[in-house]
Amino acid sequence: MTQALQAATPRPAPEAPYYLAVGNEVELFLAAHRARMPVLLKGPTGCGKTRFLEHMTHRLYRGAEAGTRAGIDSPLVTVACHEDLTATDLVGRYLLEGDDTVWMDGPLTRAVRDGSICYLDEIVEARKDTTVLIHALTDHRRILPIEKRGEILPAHPDFLLVLSYNPGYQSVAKDLKPSTRQRFVALEFDYPPPEVEAEIIAHEADIDVPLARDLAELGKRIRNLHHRGFDEGVSTRLLIYTAQLIVGGIGVREACVAAICRAITDDDEVQRAVTEVATTLLP
Repeated sequence: MTQALQAATPRPAPEAPYYLAVGNEVELFLAAHRARMPVLLKGPTGCGKTRFLEHMTHRLYRGAEAGTRAGIDSPLVTVACHEDLTATDLVGRYLLEGDDTVWMDGPLTRAVRDGSICYLDEIVEARKDTTVLIHALTDHRRILPIEKRGEILPAHPDFLLVLSYNPGYQSVAKDLKPSTRQRFVALEFDYPPPEVEAEIIAHEADIDVPLARDLAELGKRIRNLHHRGFDEGVSTRLLIYTAQLIVGGIGVREACVAAICRAITDDDEVQRAVTEVATTLLP
């Protein structure tokens, strides 16, 4: 009887990855998903683009908006793009299995078949001939040509393509082509305001709010060091790392040096400037 009751008791749904909205990005993404519009996430490194997408995926496939999509095992397929990434890596290839040759779907093809979200992270790092591959998926056709199999694969109705990139780090040679950019709805991300960033740091590192506020203020001041040749600043991710080191027993100054100063630059002068700011602001 006990075993039967346990089997009949539904497991609690896993919590959505924590994300604190700054603007209307949640509503925009939901609207884009309903219309199956491909989405481009733009913003500096460590500002929450990937966490945002994980949060939205959970809502769409595990949460209140899940609907018929709840049964998909891997609703988010993530590909970290790089200069050696080929179209074959994304679409798939034939492999030897014993004496047979079998086809193995790539991550993009799996997502297209299953109706998952395919996330191409830092898309501008991929080769240009690779990015052209996605064009047929991002207009009214919603198809994936698989040339090696002579197959035209229609996208599952729930399939969605999401790209991300950091405009601040890209050269002209690595920027997205207009023919690619104009196929996407673009959501702009930036580091959150200090009061929001403090709440994020406190939650993620499980630290006291006053210290989280100090770290958020530190992030703001570091990002203002443009006159010292420091273009982008410190990410929210690194501020969380700093807080986690402090929670783990590392001194505040040592945590700042390890997780911020040494992580963001190798320039001795900039490191000293950041250390001065941290020493002035934090106990």
